[in-house]
This record gives sequence, C-alpha cells and structure tokens, in this order.
Amino acid sequence: MKEQAKIIHREIGWLSFNERVLQEAQDMTVPLIERIRFLGIFSNNLDEFFKVRVATIKRMIDLQEGDKLFEGERPKKLMNQIQKKVLQLQNKFEYTYQKILGELERNKIFIINEMELNPNQESFVKKYFYDHVMPVISPILLSNVNEFPYLKDKSIYLAIKLAGNRPEIKTDYALIEIPTGVLPRFIVLPPENDRKFIILLEDVIRYSLDDVFALLHFDISGAWIIKLTRDAELDLDNDISKSLLELISSSVMGRREGQPVRFVFDNSIAKDLLDSIIMKLRLDTDSALIPGGRYHNFKDFMQFPNIGGPELVYPKEIPLKHPLVKMQLSILDAIARKDFMLHVPYHDFNIFIRLLQEASIDPNVTDISLTVYRVSSNSKVVNALINAARNGKKVNVVIELQARFDEEANIYWSRKLEEVGANVFFGIPGLKVHAKLLNITRREEKKLVRYGCVSTGNFHEGNAAVYSDLFLFTADPKITGEVKKVFEFFENTYRNYSYRHLINSPLFLRKKIYSLIENEIKNARKGKEAYIILKINNLVDKEIIHKLYKANRAGVKIRMIVRGICSLIPGVPGLSENIEAISIVDKYLEHSRIIIFCNGGNELYYISSADWMNRNLDRRIEVSCPIYDKDVQKEIRDLIEIQMRDTAKARIINAVQDNSYVKAEGSKKVRAQVELYKYYKSMLKE
Repeated sequence: MKEQAKIIHREIGWLSFNERVLQEAQDMTVPLIERIRFLGIFSNNLDEFFKVRVATIKRMIDLQEGDKLFEGERPKKLMNQIQKKVLQLQNKFEYTYQKILGELERNKIFIINEMELNPNQESFVKKYFYDHVMPVISPILLSNVNEFPYLKDKSIYLAIKLAGNRPEIKTDYALIEIPTGVLPRFIVLPPENDRKFIILLEDVIRYSLDDVFALLHFDISGAWIIKLTRDAELDLDNDISKSLLELISSSVMGRREGQPVRFVFDNSIAKDLLDSIIMKLRLDTDSALIPGGRYHNFKDFMQFPNIGGPELVYPKEIPLKHPLVKMQLSILDAIARKDFMLHVPYHDFNIFIRLLQEASIDPNVTDISLTVYRVSSNSKVVNALINAARNGKKVNVVIELQARFDEEANIYWSRKLEEVGANVFFGIPGLKVHAKLLNITRREEKKLVRYGCVSTGNFHEGNAAVYSDLFLFTADPKITGEVKKVFEFFENTYRNYSYRHLINSPLFLRKKIYSLIENEIKNARKGKEAYIILKINNLVDKEIIHKLYKANRAGVKIRMIVRGICSLIPGVPGLSENIEAISIVDKYLEHSRIIIFCNGGNELYYISSADWMNRNLDRRIEVSCPIYDKDVQKEIRDLIEIQMRDTAKARIINAVQDNSYVKAEGSKKVRAQVELYKYYKSMLKE
C-alpha cells in the first residue's frame, strides 16, 4: 500500500461519519420523529462542514495555491472528491426524506404545501399570514436595488420570478427572507378527524405571494428556496492596541460577510432566475453549487414537532442519581470520602450544578476556578459562579472566546462575570483552551484542601442531556494539586510548571502518547501481553497513526471506538491486521475520550479532553487525567466492554468506508446506550 494511501483524508472521513448520522434517519428501528430529527442533525453538520473545512480549501484555491498540498491532497482534487460525495449523500438524503413523508402519512401526519390546502386550511393559513407573517417579512424587488441583496449565512430565501401581466411590465425577480428567527418553521394546522397537518413557513408565504405583490400588477411565475453558506473562519488582525475580547467581537461581526462556499437551490428553479443569482453573487465554477429539493435548511428539522403519539419519539429516560451522592448531604464530603465519576446523560448533571451551588455559599470555600468552552444560553453553571462571587469567593474563570459558533455567548458571559468581580482570563494567544477543569479550595482545620473535577466534555447542561461524557470528581492531592497549577498558569503565563500526573498539551501530551505506545511495542516484542484500548471522537494525526501501525506490526492488539473521523485504516494485512475499529452513532452523541494501556499487566487508565488530532495535540491547551481509583477504573472498563459488544448501532470502520453494521452473533442485538443505562441503574440497587 502506497504511503499516502495508508491514511484516509480527514474531509472524506468526516463525510463518512455524517453518512452514519444519515443512516440513523434511514433506520426503521428508530422512532419516526427521531428519524426526522436525524435529518436535521445531518444537515446542520453539513452546514458547519462547508462553513469551516470547505471554506479553508476554497481559500487555498482562490489564492491560487492549488499546487500546494492540503493535508496530503491537492485542493482542487479534494474539492472535486467532496463535491462528488456530497451529491451522493444529498441524493440519499432526499430519498430518505421522501420515505419518511410516506411513513408520516401512514401515521396520519401530513406535511402539506400551499397547493394542497382545503378551504378550512386556506382560511387558517391566510389569517396566520396576515396576523404573524406579513408584519415581519421584507420583500426586495431586485429591479429596485443596484447591488444584489446580502444573503445571511444561516437564512433561507424565497427567490421569486415575477411575470408582467401587462405587455409594458417586464419580468422581474424578488427575494424574501424566511423569518425562522422569529416564527416557527413548522405551523400546525387544525386537525381533521384523526388526521393531523403541518405546513412549512415558506409555503405559508408562497400561498400569499399574490397579496404581497398585489399592487405591482405581477403574476407569480414561481418561488423557489435558495440558501448560501459562508466562510465561518474568524480573521483576527494583529492590532496590539485591541484586547482579545475586542478582536473576537469584531471578527464575529465580520464572519457574517464571509465568502460564499456553498449555494444550494431547488433544482426546479427557473433557469433564468438561477443564472441571474449565480452571476450577481459572483459564484464561479469552483463554488459548490448543490441542486436539491423543494426545502432547505433542514437543520430546522431538529425541532420538528411531535404531533403524534409517544411511540414516535425515544422514551424519555430520567437521569440517574449517583450511589455515592445523597440528597441534602454535602457533595464536597462525598468527594472527600472517595473518587467517583459521573457519566452523563445516564447520570444527573444537576449533581455538578449542586456542587457549584454548595461551594458558592459554603463559608469555608475560599476560591473556585473553572474553564468555560461552551455553556448553555441560560447557564446554571455560570449563574452559580456569579453567586459565588457575590458571596465573597475568589472566582477565576478561563473563558475560551474562540469556541466556534459560541463566541458571542462566551463574550456575553465574560462581561456578566466581570460585573460581579470575578477574575476572567481569555487563555493564551494562539492556543485554544479546550481543557475541562474545576478547582474548589476549602479551608479545613487550618489547612487548605482542594477538590477537583476533570471532564471529557463541556460544563453545559444542554450538552449533558445528549452528549455522553465523563466527569471525574476527586480530592486526591496528586490530581487536584496539578489542576490548581493549570489555573495558576493562566494567571502567570510566564512561569513554567511541571506535572507528574496530568498530561497537558501542547507541551507534553504528544510525547507521552508516543512513550506509552512505544512501551506497548517493547512489551509485545518481549512476548508479553500488549494492547491499547481507545475511545475517541476523531483520530486524524498522521504521526500517531503511523505509531499505531508500528505497534500493529509488533503485535500490539488495538481496539478502538472512533465516533467521528478515523483516518487510520484498520484490518489491512501487513499494516493494521491487529487493529479493530468501530463507530457508534445513536441517540446520544458519543463524546467521551478514554485511553487504556496494558502496561505489562498493570493497566493505565486516562480520560481526556483531547482528540488525537494535530490541533488538539499541538495548538490547544488540553488535559488528560490518570484514573487511580480502582472502582472508577473498573467502571470505565465495564462501559468500554459494553460498547465493544454493540451490535445495534456499531459500524465497522474499514478501507472502503461502507459503514456496515457489526453483525450480531445471536438473534438478540446489543444496544450499548440502552445497556449502559441498565448498568448504572443496577448500581443504585447494590
């Protein structure tokens, strides 16, 4: 196998991951409304892919750097590969959507358009339009403007062809932005007997276009949805007179005018109208022109209403209590007694919030430090920190202003925290702070005791309901002392700190991973048992992949669960025959990162905030934390083994990337996320 063929390009690997998301929409065992929502997730993922990754490739092409390699591939060739794969996925998407429409109808739920309304529905739609829609739309007649109107990145528009109904009136075009920011995309119509109906907002507008343009004496020849996706990278200038907060604020504003990277449109659109738009937007042949169906911005389908029965959605599972955390008893005392781990969403994230609330009013707590990468819009986490500051605690918050698409929210919370006297730090120039850390310092019997939390995911109550993440709570001074050092570094970035337990990037993590892999290689060559177990979101870093190939050749057994991009190719004789890899895509987003090394029989366990990607290892501040508690180690090993046995939602990662499912040996399939809930529930009975 040629050197470059040993690694799958990350962009193609990402599209393969998103195809697994689309498979969930195709899976007949998934409840019907959830399948529609997976169409929304697929669409939203694809939007972000074009805004960020495709935008970067397009920048290289636009700068005439096409001969330079982009992560091992020529940009134009890679763009063609992406375009081909996206069109294939778009066809699968449209086919899946049409099948789902048929299944909705079998459940007596009908998505109808403006041409299918009966008289009662027409009256309802007309009234809804005049009461709610007409006041918030702003039609633009293109003959009235010198420049083509600015198209917002996240919006969809009706492109309308207007034909003159008198000889002296020439054909014209118009645009109307669909106001999904202020009105729901899906309008539920009055039911009829046992049948239920939904109409989309754009079809409400289509139905009333004659009223919109009545004074202009036009006939409506047609109206089609269009959408433009823009480059979402932040351009930060080097003005040293501006703070990072000012630079990010201005750059977020500039993102709204980013260059076009994808233009999607209804493939039935009038050719003259389409040609006019492409010309006025200056979309060249390298731009991603994606023909599609009648509807776009399917990300809105993530919020599709369930107007059927409860069987059309996943049963709501109540997050579980933790056996070591008792109501109305101190969580700090529970941590002092023993390390324990929350695994959300199986466990209740409110335990973490309760910990912050307890620390904020405990008279013996002197300071609280937290890293913030993403938090929810009305964050109980940040509100607890604000309350702590008001209660006289020293509160240190490291906020990452460059958390993509959360910049504005993080700017908002940084100002709220500063208003109450919290110390807010914005990390290190050029390095995103992606570590997930909490430190609480408490005065106990004339000495300071530290309590810590190290997590694989964000301190975000919204994410905790759908992201699968691990939160280690510990009072072990080996760990908490070094967590404290990390926060001291943000206050004193000129000082060097040494670590014996935490493994931090960008300085130490890559070297430590190499060392641990080499240790397995050495043991395998000595005839000892040697293995690596890895659960991660993305495996892309080429140097580490080649280290794993080297370990494979030495006889090290490697088992991996890679949810997203896997650039390593498992199962190739002479290259990776000792490597097995699966990907699990299910109702919860697999987000935790776990590494287990055999280490000659004395296993080493780590949880981490870092994926094995160049950016995480070399350009971010990340923390990998050892697990010393034997009970927590066993819990981690149990959850890994449960996921390795999945035969319902596990796909095989291989060279052809066909995303085939792992086959069940017996008649009963194992669904890991269901089994994990049962596992944690059983621990409450012990």
